[in-house]
Amino acid sequence: MREAERAGQTQLEELAARLLPWFETHARDLPWRRDREPYHVWLSEVMLQQTRAEAVRDYYARFLAALPDIPALAAAEEGQLHKLWEGLGYYSRVRNLHRAAEEIVERHGGVFPSDYAAIRALPGVGDYTAGAVASICFEQPTPAVDGNVLRVLSRLTGDRRCVDAASTRRAWREGLAAVYPPGHCGDFTQALMELGATVCLPNGAPACAACPLADGCAAAEGDWRSLPVRLQKRPRRRETLTVFLLRCGTRWALRRRPARGLLAGLWEWPNVPGNLDPQAALDQAAAWGAAPTALERERRMEHVFTHVEWEMHGVYLQCREMPDRFVWVTADELEQEIALPTAFRKFWDETMKTEN
Repeated sequence: MREAERAGQTQLEELAARLLPWFETHARDLPWRRDREPYHVWLSEVMLQQTRAEAVRDYYARFLAALPDIPALAAAEEGQLHKLWEGLGYYSRVRNLHRAAEEIVERHGGVFPSDYAAIRALPGVGDYTAGAVASICFEQPTPAVDGNVLRVLSRLTGDRRCVDAASTRRAWREGLAAVYPPGHCGDFTQALMELGATVCLPNGAPACAACPLADGCAAAEGDWRSLPVRLQKRPRRRETLTVFLLRCGTRWALRRRPARGLLAGLWEWPNVPGNLDPQAALDQAAAWGAAPTALERERRMEHVFTHVEWEMHGVYLQCREMPDRFVWVTADELEQEIALPTAFRKFWDETMKTEN
């Protein structure tokens, strides 16, 4: 083992003694920490991917109220799942939750498996989620190494390996697994997560004065700006869409997106590439057979995905016909039953503000 790696491992060996007392005092009161029911922890970890804890609170409570256990999740209809998830984004997460719940019912009698390998084998479950559930719920020394944890460890030890590399993540998992404190595995996992989320922050200066690891941290003297080392992100591509809000009487036109790709299989307002002028938009609606009678208003929106940015030109058209190429729904159905991805929901929210 190289000298730098030996020094880093020595710092890891001191982690539990320094982090556990801090966590006991400073842990946030989050609803998914109030018990160690595997379904609850698993659900929270999936919801928290790419999403802030405060934003997840209401979704978590609403989801569990509707689907209180794994058999209920396995039996849920797609429309209900998407409505419960509406606004959280990354809808593949909830589809994988559903598939995994079905597998747990079929292969494990509805009981969440306790073995790390069996958890890892569930649809949509990777090393991080499996490690989190196995350690928090079953007190196994299985690290959950995500961006927060990698940032803490890189800054603490001054490690300059690229954290986007699978080999780096694997090395940190192995190093942490060797120092997990028996009987406190779940708290240790959560303490590392908490430090990264609330002290060793991803954007802006870390709160070193509040950090229990500041003494001896390689980044505490100002090197935090260069750590962790990450691959340079490619710039997002930009796409322009004209989005049609077609209304015929009390009904609005929707359609399904393709089964593969961005927002796969979800509902959307009809749209076409490009930025159509009003006459071209009326001509397009007429070509669809909607017989537009008036352009009510226009609205421009933007939405940022991980790899693409949408510039959207929304056109609100009154129509005389309801062609079968679309599904025509009421406002009540849009509010209570149908899940629209946030990019498209923005236009509906604007409509509600305008008309109420």
